[in-house]
Amino acid sequence: MPLKIAFAGFRHSHIFDLYNLARESAELEIVGACEGHEPTRANIRATGRAAITHNRVDKMLDDVDCDIVATGTYFARRGQVLVKALERGKHVIADKPLCTGMDDLNRIEELSREKGLKVGCMLTMRDSGQFIGVRELIQAGRIGAIHAIAFGGQHPLLLGSRAEWYFEEGKHGGTITDIGIHAIDALPWITGLEWAKINAARCWNAFAPEYPHFADAGQMMLEMENGCGVLGDVSYFAPDRAGYRMPYYWRTTFWGRDGLIETATTSKEIHLLGKDDDEVQILPLAPAQKGGHLRAFLADIAGETPHNDLDTAAVLRSARQVIRIQQAADGGEREVACQ
Repeated sequence: MPLKIAFAGFRHSHIFDLYNLARESAELEIVGACEGHEPTRANIRATGRAAITHNRVDKMLDDVDCDIVATGTYFARRGQVLVKALERGKHVIADKPLCTGMDDLNRIEELSREKGLKVGCMLTMRDSGQFIGVRELIQAGRIGAIHAIAFGGQHPLLLGSRAEWYFEEGKHGGTITDIGIHAIDALPWITGLEWAKINAARCWNAFAPEYPHFADAGQMMLEMENGCGVLGDVSYFAPDRAGYRMPYYWRTTFWGRDGLIETATTSKEIHLLGKDDDEVQILPLAPAQKGGHLRAFLADIAGETPHNDLDTAAVLRSARQVIRIQQAADGGEREVACQ
């Protein structure tokens, strides 16, 4: 019998990817979909992107018999929705970020542990052929021990066309939790190294003076357990026209004792320069794993080890680490533990 899944919130467009994966999956049956924001609800009905059944989460949870609740509501509300679902005995999965506050995360973790429920998240970098390929190369020792990493996850701001709630005070939750979560989750999985320290982090308003409370720029300097230094930028600095098609979207470079590896999510290849190479090796991508995050979540529910190690513990750990980095950026903290 397929598991029954209900969707609670569609304010961020990524959730439609999960909705479509669920619609295509023989392991899932969509039994409900809720959106409380009238303009969003009207748009969904007009476009047919989802079959909306309710306009209030509590009413849907009362009416619908489901095993799983998925949410793509605005970032700062996600924790509340997930807590409500967990309290009612449902497994939960969210678009990233899972939540934006440590209190919500603590309650999510507590309920998951007490009730034996699973928590999933759309951490799609683990599904990328680029980063699966890089992981295989690093785990095979092709460039030796990793000592430095740099990544750029710059996004287009799309001011004027991006959803209005992004710029409403209290709804976004931070650029590092929004974008940086991908790297914070993926880099330990790729390298086998855990996060150790936040050397420094900063968020500020650069390109959106109309919304002075919205920190559209985010940078961080981090340290992994072996001393590997990590520099990251996750600002909304990408040109709007190129947007997500930039040649170096999520460009990431790994420097090891024996060489370096570089790729980007828009790249059709992986570059490797070994210590004895005269020229860069152009290597093929690994096969991408479309929907891998959902398959991992369903495997976790079934008591199996996910193929990409994205189980409840990994989801909660990454959420805790990225919230801690965001807190450090917001509070001007330096040289603090990344946990």
